[in-house]
Amino acid sequence: MINRRDFIKQTGLAVSAASFGLAGFNSPRAKDYKMGLQLFTIRAPMAEDPKLALKTIAGFGYQDTETYGYDGEKQEFYGMPATDFKKVLEDNSLESTSGHYDFIKYFNGSSEDLMRYTDQSIEGAQALNQKYITWPWLDPESRSIEKFKILSDKLNLIGERVNKAGLGFAYHNHDFEFIDHKGEIGYDIILKNTDPELVKLQIDLYWVAHSSPLTAHELFMKAPGRFVMWHIKDMDKVTRDYSEMGNGSIDYTKILPDATLSGMEYYYIEQGGNFAQNPIQSVKESATYFKKNLINLFA
Repeated sequence: MINRRDFIKQTGLAVSAASFGLAGFNSPRAKDYKMGLQLFTIRAPMAEDPKLALKTIAGFGYQDTETYGYDGEKQEFYGMPATDFKKVLEDNSLESTSGHYDFIKYFNGSSEDLMRYTDQSIEGAQALNQKYITWPWLDPESRSIEKFKILSDKLNLIGERVNKAGLGFAYHNHDFEFIDHKGEIGYDIILKNTDPELVKLQIDLYWVAHSSPLTAHELFMKAPGRFVMWHIKDMDKVTRDYSEMGNGSIDYTKILPDATLSGMEYYYIEQGGNFAQNPIQSVKESATYFKKNLINLFA
């Protein structure tokens, strides 16, 4: 695997924040950030009773949500018409600022099908008043360097369409973007080959800590202002699996002060699995820890 020093040289990290005019970023003040939850964390409760699940997490102090699993043909979220789902959010003083949409289903299809789904996603996002549409995933067959180059072109096309509709578009990383392919790294291709005005980044800080040759701060320095959304989750100290916030090894006291540098507008706490008891208890514990120890560290 490419080492950290070579990756820094290769990607031109040696820049200063001042050279990018960071003082001009319009990031919210720390007190303006709303504590968000990626609803995939509570996918089992959402499948069983989404109204109860949303009411429950609102009681823990979550104010923002990120959706997943949108049905573009039916215009539904969690089995409900988009307008009905928005009403459930509003009834619980919740909002949804981003959604993970299933673009991967159309990666190998025609441009017409991809754009049709993009338009459906725009309709869904607008119905919820979401600010961003996010590409969340690549299947194992779509992770070669050549596929990353194709992906970059598709991200630009989608980003242009989404931006024209008045919304933002972002790409979400996992671990596979940081795999070394004989000196080439997928994430670097995305950074270089996508238009930063059309394609923003949703950084998954767990996967950065788990697999990236660069720290989160170093990535922020590579493209300051572009990381408009964060996924915040912890990593088990022994197994390196997911963990409730505060039980793991990621030192968020060193990351949260980079909110302005990164351009962060929204963040979502997430735990993909490995729940100590159950998803609801885990998101409750994470919310309690985050509010007590971390929420005031954004800068």
